[in-house]
Amino acid sequence: MPDTMTFTKVLGAFCGALLVFLLGKWAAEGIYHMDHSHSPREQAYVIDTGAGDDAAEAEPEEEVDFAELFESADPAAGERLWRQCAACHVNDQERNGTGPHLVGIVGRGKGDVDGFNYSEFFVGNDDVWTPEALSAFIENPRGYAPGTRMSYNGMSNAEDRANLIAYLDQF
Repeated sequence: MPDTMTFTKVLGAFCGALLVFLLGKWAAEGIYHMDHSHSPREQAYVIDTGAGDDAAEAEPEEEVDFAELFESADPAAGERLWRQCAACHVNDQERNGTGPHLVGIVGRGKGDVDGFNYSEFFVGNDDVWTPEALSAFIENPRGYAPGTRMSYNGMSNAEDRANLIAYLDQF
């Protein structure tokens, strides 16, 4: 059983450590929160980001007509992009993947694949898949067809979309 002297030593060590930590905290806050209101100083250096100068002078990008992009599209480049679609779609008219088959998609009616359970947006939709409509859908599937079950986030590059649609137009 500890005697009174041991208990006094432990309590003294604890109080001494607490005192050191409190004094250190007081000194650190005093240094960190020094009051500089009596001697205003200029900033030592300024980093020029150019955000104010170039932003006003920047010209907006010209929007390229998708029909022109589609005319000059490269189906071979689209074949490489097809791998993203192949995770859910197939090029076989006899079966569907997670998504409907894409054989003859260009010019086909939206929601016209027999045996596929389409989202509400496509059921009874009499429109056809034009290259422009496909481009808009591939760019932002959820924005084009609210409620779609397609989980793809979209393809932002218009040239890539044109190449992919040119590849799909070959089936």
